[in-house]
This record gives sequence, structure tokens and C-alpha cells, in this order.
Amino acid sequence: MKLNFRIIFHFFGLLLLFNGGFMLLSTVISLIYEDGVTSKLFQSGAIISALGGVLMYLTRDHRKELNKREGYIVVAFGWIVMSLSGTLPYIMTDAIPGFTDAFFETMSGYTTTGATILNDIEAVPKGVLFWRSMTHWIGGMGIIVLAIAILPLLGIGGMQLFAAEAPGPNADKLHPRITDTAKRLWFIYFGYTAAETILLQVAGMSFFDAINHSLCTLSTGGFSTKNASVAYWNGQPLIQYIIIFFMFLAGTNFVLSYFVFKGRIQKAIMDEEFKWYLTFIAMFTIVASLIIYFNADFSISSIEHPMVYGKAEASFRHAMFQIVSVVTTTGFITADYTLWTPFLLVLFFGIMFLGGSAGSTSGGVKVVRHMIMIKNGFLEFRRALHPNAILPVRYNERAISGDIVFNVLGFFILYMLSFIIGALVFSMFKIDFQSAVGLSASSLGNVGPALGNFGPVNNYAALPMLGKWWASFLMLIGRLELFTVLILFSPFFWKDR
Repeated sequence: MKLNFRIIFHFFGLLLLFNGGFMLLSTVISLIYEDGVTSKLFQSGAIISALGGVLMYLTRDHRKELNKREGYIVVAFGWIVMSLSGTLPYIMTDAIPGFTDAFFETMSGYTTTGATILNDIEAVPKGVLFWRSMTHWIGGMGIIVLAIAILPLLGIGGMQLFAAEAPGPNADKLHPRITDTAKRLWFIYFGYTAAETILLQVAGMSFFDAINHSLCTLSTGGFSTKNASVAYWNGQPLIQYIIIFFMFLAGTNFVLSYFVFKGRIQKAIMDEEFKWYLTFIAMFTIVASLIIYFNADFSISSIEHPMVYGKAEASFRHAMFQIVSVVTTTGFITADYTLWTPFLLVLFFGIMFLGGSAGSTSGGVKVVRHMIMIKNGFLEFRRALHPNAILPVRYNERAISGDIVFNVLGFFILYMLSFIIGALVFSMFKIDFQSAVGLSASSLGNVGPALGNFGPVNNYAALPMLGKWWASFLMLIGRLELFTVLILFSPFFWKDR
């Protein structure tokens, strides 16, 4: 079947309309704070909205059917269209005049990576900072899922798009109709964002800082309005505990949040992935806290001065904040964890590959995939002793089909190959080993802070131009979980059948 290009470009027009609309929302923030770039932001939003409207009009007589191939194209190229158009506010306001840097920042925003090339974030106009945070929020749940919620108005079914946007092994649905699922997810997403904004304001943040950090927390993004990130509030523990809580929620399957709100708390608590997710975070936090507290060469006062709340509390808080931030791939920082002994450096590098739960806004491999691989590994020992026994991998007390297990194993192999190739390419730009592997793991896992010269207290400005394009590609395939993008490079995908 030949590709239905009219519906593909019709959908691109819809995405551009969304993008332009959110740019115009940033114009309102710019107007309120009188940052001097209101007209430029308005022009950006108007241009992108007009382009989207024209594209939708020209393709209005499209065939209203979408197959799986077209779904993959819309998702993969849709993210590129969003990122290309999203550079306009940066370029027109001269906040980021170079196209490569603007594209990198935008791709980092939509993929919720949080890596930045900005050297002085606080000098950037507030309207542009809000747009920057908004790219996180849009990308967090996926602009594709948002579009699915209104596709019935256009007479288009959205199941193929949802499968491409969330190709993980967890197929749990909130409602049999995919559009209703998308609406419920966005309602929870919006509610959490509003709740965190209010709590951060009560805890002492300004409204502007609170709304921006909420947009970036729930999307597990990591962009901050401060050069020091959340370390700016090191003297205000309540702010950091609030962000920890919402980072944890954002890294949890949003379906479980829906069950809790429906009163089915037991179903959420007994979810096997959630228990592993909670266990990993608790275990790593305890280990990091103890090492920070008892390490003679490390003084918590070097992070937090004056030290008001005691070394034990500060050690625990900074350890938990950084563990949750890296596991959920949010990327906020309160301290430079690369200085917390070689053991903790290796630990943080390792958990860059962990990721949050399937069905969350986090990146990485995801906890459920690690569960399936570990369980299957132990079952191989039993299968060696009992070759004729039927020993399926179980998840939430249900047997998992062999196809899912093979898919998970294939994903992990492809992920590690992508990481190795990614590091090799970075090394071609004369980047040292620690920085190269850190860049690859961070970009592919959408973590943000890397290691070495691109660690938590540094940014990506020093990355060569080709390195920024390569990192952007890794961010994209990591955000869309490899298969959705890499399948486009296979010759058989483009053959009409």
C-alpha cells in the first residue's frame, strides 16, 4: 500500500498549529514581565501557526485512514518538525542566534533531556525561558498523544500513533478508546503540574520560577531558570523535597496515578514495576547518603552554606534528590555528584541506564525491561536443569509471552549498541573517554547532566557543532525508544506492499 502523504502532512500542520499556539502563550508571559521580546515571540507564534494552518488547508481532502507505517513516520518526523519550528523563538529574539545551538536546545527540550548550551540562563528573557520550559512540558507526555485526543474531530483514528509513541512492553490502557486514554493522561499531567506550582510558591519560590520548574519536573526534563539549577535553593529544603516528590511521581506509570484517583490504591501499590522502582530508589539513596555522611574528604557545607539543617539531613536530601533526578532522567541538580567519591560516580553512571517506569515521562531503558531481563536470566538457570519444563516469565502474576521477552532483549541489545556507537562517535571529536561515555549515556537516556567536561555543573556549549547534531540524534532515538526512529532506516519499511 502506498503511503498516504496527504494525511502525514495534514498531521504536521496540526503539530505546527499546536506549536504556534504554545508560542503565543509564551508571548503572554513576556508581556506580563515586560522582557522586551513580546513582539518577536508573537511573530514567531504567528508564523508557525499560519504555516500549520496553510498546510492543513492544502491537505484538507486527505484520505482519513492511517496505517502503522504512516504512524511511525508521523511520530518520528513529527518530533523533527516540532524541533525545527521550535527554534524560531530563540533565533528571532537573539536568545540563541546560531541555528545549531537553537536546534540542540529545542531538541533537548522536546525530548525532555534538559541538556543546555546556555552559559547565562538568568540573562535570557522570561518569555523565552517560559517557551524553553514549555518545550519540556509538551514533549513530556508527547504532543502526539495530545493530538490523538482531538483526532476524532478530524475523522482520524489514533491507535497507530499511540503504539508508535509508547512502544514499551506495558500495554495497560485506562479506557478502551485511545482518545479517552490520552485525555485522562493529560488531565492527570496538568493536575500534577498545577499542584506542584502552588506548593512551590507556598514554599518560597516566585510564581515564575514555580511554574517553570513544575513544567520541567512533571516532564522529567531538567531545564531551570537559574544558572545553579535547584542548587539555587539549597538553603530551602522544603522546595527540594517538593521537587523530589513530583520527580518521583513523574517517573511512575501515570496509569497507576489514575487507579489511585479512582480509589484502586491497592492495585497501584501491588504493581510489581512500582515496587521495583521504589526499591531501587530507596536502596541507592541509602547507599549514597551513608557514603556522603561518612566520607572524610567530603563536607556537606561545600554544597550548603550556611549549614542550618545538620549534616545527616543534608546528606540524605542531596543523595535522594540526585538519585531520583538521575533515575527519572529529570536532570535537576543540587550538587556536583561527580565529586562524591569514585564509587558514587560509577553508581550515578550506572543508573543513567535504569530509567523510570513504563508509561511515565522518564527516559532510559525503563524499570519493567530490567525486571523482565533479570527474571528471564534467573529462569535460564532453572531451564538448564529442567530443559523440558515450561517456565514463563511472570509480571504482576501473569505469564508474559515469549514475543515480549524477545522484544525486551532485542531492545536492550540495540540500546547498548547505540550507546557504544554513540560514545565512539563522540570520541571522534577528540572528546576524552569519561566525557564521551557520559555524553552518550546521558543523551540516549534523556538524562541531561553527563560526566567529565559535561557534568552537572557544566553545560554543552563546548560540544563541537557536529557533536551537538549527533547528541540531538541520540536524544531523539532515546525519547522514541529506538525502534520508532531506527525502523525508518530499514529498506523494507519504504517498500510499497
